[in-house]
Amino acid sequence: MKALEGLDTVLEHRARLAIAVLLARHGEISFASFKQQLDMSDGNLGAQLRKLEDAGYISLRRDFVERKPVTWYALTKPGRKALDRHLRALRDVIAAAG
Repeated sequence: MKALEGLDTVLEHRARLAIAVLLARHGEISFASFKQQLDMSDGNLGAQLRKLEDAGYISLRRDFVERKPVTWYALTKPGRKALDRHLRALRDVIAAAG
């Protein structure tokens, strides 16, 4: 099926797709906020964020808030393009099924 060819293997995992969608909507999100919104363990969330970072889809920034370290994540331009392509491919798959 041609529509399946447009799916991005990095974004096929539900947690990574959710992370990318949240970043597209909100711009920048902290690790703690992701953990709360996605109800994931530190280790699992960290692994999924690392895969997105390794793919060049997200960037991170470390900061201090009230003397505590905070890591912020943002979608990169290539990450935004990959998300848009992936979402178009998902729409195509859904349309083909209907």
